[in-house]
Amino acid sequence: MDGINLKQVQLENIIFLDIETVSAHRSFEDLNSDWQDLWKRKARNLLKEQQTEADIYDQASIYAEFGKVICIGVGLIRRGKDGTQFRVKSYYGDDERAVLQEFANLLNKSFNGATYLLCAHNGKEFDFPYLARRMMVQGIALPKLLDIQGKKPWEVPHLDTLELWKFGDRKSFTSLNLLAHLFEIPTPKDDIDGSMVGSVYWQDHDLDRIARYCCKDVLTLARVFLKFRGEKNISDEDVIYA
Repeated sequence: MDGINLKQVQLENIIFLDIETVSAHRSFEDLNSDWQDLWKRKARNLLKEQQTEADIYDQASIYAEFGKVICIGVGLIRRGKDGTQFRVKSYYGDDERAVLQEFANLLNKSFNGATYLLCAHNGKEFDFPYLARRMMVQGIALPKLLDIQGKKPWEVPHLDTLELWKFGDRKSFTSLNLLAHLFEIPTPKDDIDGSMVGSVYWQDHDLDRIARYCCKDVLTLARVFLKFRGEKNISDEDVIYA
């Protein structure tokens, strides 16, 4: 976080976000032969004893080359005469290009200024580059806030609660769920968790359920960030779902 003082960042200028991704196809068998060969090469180092590349195809969701974005949750803190509100909305659907374009339109229309920052948990390693890569695949011009091509994670001028929690320690990963429990923040994992998104999508096709889960993660992300700032947390009564 070189050059960024958390206390000096305007909360109203932070775009809290979370994305949900799934494999590009329902199963390994649905891939054509070229894509099967490419996945086999990618998965070679991921296999455990007695596993096949088909067995771990669900892990394709975490790779932008083999997955797709089905939901983007966005949250904003707004302060006015009626107090502080947290407005959260999700963009979701089967058509990845449409989902990404809606999000790009939002960033281009409302948040194109340099003063705005994106904030996600593990965003610098996952959410930000994943969104940028999938926009490129879908032929969508990158919004200014996602034009981070060629930058190293520590050069990306955005906020990452995982990075903030590490305090320079790069040896371990701490989940948002763990931080929520640590800070006694109501956990978003009361319905599904990230490991279930693929099955909820491909088997149940319950996009509404995934979108609700994504919005809960965005709210938890904002609450964790406010803990880092030592500020009053967001109450359920102050949350507005668009």
